Amino acid sequence: MSHHEEQQENLSHEELKYREHMKRAADLCKIDLFLTAKSEYELALTYRPGDAEATAKAEQCLQNISRDRKKVLVIVPIVLAIIIAVILFA
Repeated sequence: MSHHEEQQENLSHEELKYREHMKRAADLCKIDLFLTAKSEYELALTYRPGDAEATAKAEQCLQNISRDRKKVLVIVPIVLAIIIAVILFA
């Protein structure tokens, strides 16, 4: 049995679930799935209420979601204008 597995055996159910949700959230952030990652951080908080790390990372996800929405609000009208221009002048 590896040292890592021995450490896992000594952890409470709550700590194991907390770590599972934190790992899943971090993996989701790596592929820019911030809304789902935020949900995972919130689930981690159910196992360790008030945790500063999970709280901060959930907040960072919210900031990333807001940033991405702003980008969409800028890009979509530009793309639509280009499509309309192509249709009108084709």
